[in-house]
Amino acid sequence: MLLDLEKAPAVAPSTEMVEHIYREAHSLKGAARAVDQSDVEAICQALESVFSGWKRGAARPSPEGFDTLHNSLDTIRAFLSASGATPGGGAQGRRDELLERLGRLESQKAAPSGQAAVIEPEPSKPRVSGSPPADLEKSTIVETVRISTAKLEERLLQAEELLAAKASLAQRVAELRELTASFDQWKNEWRKVAAESRAFRQQLEDRTRDVGRQPGAAAVADFLEWNRDYLRSLENKVISLSGRAQQDHRSIGKQVDDLLDDSKRLLMLPFSDLAAVLPKLVRDLSRDQGKEVDLVVRGADVEIDKRILEEIKDPLIHILRNCIDHGVEGPADRVRQQKPARATITIAASRVNGSKVEIVISDDGAGVDLDRVKESAVRQGILSAAGARGLSDAEALALTFRSEISSSPRVTEISGRGLGMTIVRAKTLKLGGKVSIESRRHVGTTLRMLLPTALATFRGVLVTAGDRVFVVPTVNVERVFRVKRQEIRTVENRETINFQDRPLSLVRLAAVLELPIKSNGTGNSSLLPIVVLIEGDERIAFAVDGVLHEEEVLVKPLRKPLVRLRNVAGAAVLSSGKAAPVLRVSDLMKSARASGVAAPQIAVPREEQAAPAKRILVVEDSITSRMLLKGILESAGYQVKTAVDGIEAFTMLREDRVDLVVSDVEMPRLNGFELTASIRADVRLAELPVVLVTALESREERERGIDAGANAYIVKSSFDQSNLLEVVRRLA
Repeated sequence: MLLDLEKAPAVAPSTEMVEHIYREAHSLKGAARAVDQSDVEAICQALESVFSGWKRGAARPSPEGFDTLHNSLDTIRAFLSASGATPGGGAQGRRDELLERLGRLESQKAAPSGQAAVIEPEPSKPRVSGSPPADLEKSTIVETVRISTAKLEERLLQAEELLAAKASLAQRVAELRELTASFDQWKNEWRKVAAESRAFRQQLEDRTRDVGRQPGAAAVADFLEWNRDYLRSLENKVISLSGRAQQDHRSIGKQVDDLLDDSKRLLMLPFSDLAAVLPKLVRDLSRDQGKEVDLVVRGADVEIDKRILEEIKDPLIHILRNCIDHGVEGPADRVRQQKPARATITIAASRVNGSKVEIVISDDGAGVDLDRVKESAVRQGILSAAGARGLSDAEALALTFRSEISSSPRVTEISGRGLGMTIVRAKTLKLGGKVSIESRRHVGTTLRMLLPTALATFRGVLVTAGDRVFVVPTVNVERVFRVKRQEIRTVENRETINFQDRPLSLVRLAAVLELPIKSNGTGNSSLLPIVVLIEGDERIAFAVDGVLHEEEVLVKPLRKPLVRLRNVAGAAVLSSGKAAPVLRVSDLMKSARASGVAAPQIAVPREEQAAPAKRILVVEDSITSRMLLKGILESAGYQVKTAVDGIEAFTMLREDRVDLVVSDVEMPRLNGFELTASIRADVRLAELPVVLVTALESREERERGIDAGANAYIVKSSFDQSNLLEVVRRLA
């Protein structure tokens, strides 16, 4: 209410608002006296006098006066939070100073008529003294009970446990369907011999009439008839049981879903519960910065899980700090840019697809200075100066989420250390959400957070690696597909695949998780299952042993001593009744980068290992490099031929057979790119593997090599003998 009064026009502030605040101060004073809070009582007495003067028009509100009033509320909170403890001398001194400031505020008289505005009474309906405002009179009174959130969370967890029973019942239904299908197979087989069975029985009856009864043959015939009838009866029972199980699954599934939804709603709170603390924060920060900012909150009635609201409180505060500190301009600057002197920050919450909520924070400030962002990235050693110049605006904006990257040229008490946006991104990803940023210079910045409305279950993709089953959150899975082993390339000593017309790093999930890799795994298959995981703007392809299916799973947090286990976020009970680890994608990304696991290290079949020595052609104009490569390869058991340039190499290839070409790029007459293109254009040589080893390490050169048809691209600056041999062993 005090913030609303501060926003009211200075020429005609609302008498009703002043009256309401005046009564609240009076009520709080009485309550403080009742519980022997003398300090709070004294402050409320002074507040009462101030609002009494404002109500009579003897004084007028001013920005400095509102600062004192907000400080009074903060001091009251401090005294109440310290109740039960004896406040120190410092607190007593702050109280006396505050009472003195409130006394000066009370003594401020209104300016003469015509020079300043006073509070004028507004025409309103007569209201009984002490009755609530009109908007409160209209509100519906709802009976409530107080219960601890811990008990509510416990009930929700118990309701979530029923999801495992629901999934298990679905599994039983599926098994019954399979059993029913097996009867269909039996009937098909029976039809094939039904005619012979009838003929056999007829022959048996005819022979019995001629030579007498044959007990053994008759028993077999009787058993076949009984077996047919018995299996048909059993089939009918299984079909009936399957139908009832399906009906029970639908009924119990609906009850479980309804119970879980109702339990979730117990922990759902309106966004206004979080937004209520933000206007004062914006007001205090903008006053400290000498700026004028209005906060507009939309979608305050959107309900979100209480646990999510608690998690996003800090990110929202960091975003607002950034907006005010180096997003919003000062009043004078805004007027020069033909903007309103008062800036506007808008926070809008809205439902998306029922299960997600989008929170959009936007301002009409200066926007993100991308040049400063790039300078900060270069200064921190994240990018080279040339790399920074080649960034697009979207890529430069994405850098703001990196640690220690800031668009502010100075560090202040509010922001500038480059940590705020990193915290925003980390918190959002932890909740299974996404965050993005848009900005236009001198127009404003918009940040979008897409979050789940509840923290209960999520959909996960079940994959296998190292003979184990893992769950990967579906929200982090961009694509699942299979790739041919021959399509794997090596760029900068790391294996890559072509994804959306660009090379994408490829690692093996089992290797990242430090699990044993068996030679009878996917290494002998011509197709390799790939799961592309995404976190923010980063993508990495993970090779897995198999992709099973997608299902809804309930995540259980890890307990001590495994509270923070690398790569694992928790455990889930699958529909099969078995438990499986739920992988934390952010850790997987870090592990893949840190481990340097560049290749799935696909096992080579034994028949390939026993094959004769492969023949390799090394093309290099430098005799030193040529002899070095030749020595490395010959020591590994390969037969090596050499050529000094592309023309000689291409001539040798047309006259003699080799299994692989290792070539430099920068050579006279015919360079490595042109040699590769010539090989691909020749029908007889088109499938010959080519490895380029070069000093050219720019992205454009790498892409040019891949476009020319090279199977691998190794940069000399990071050359490693083992990497070369691994690439040759895989391709040759």
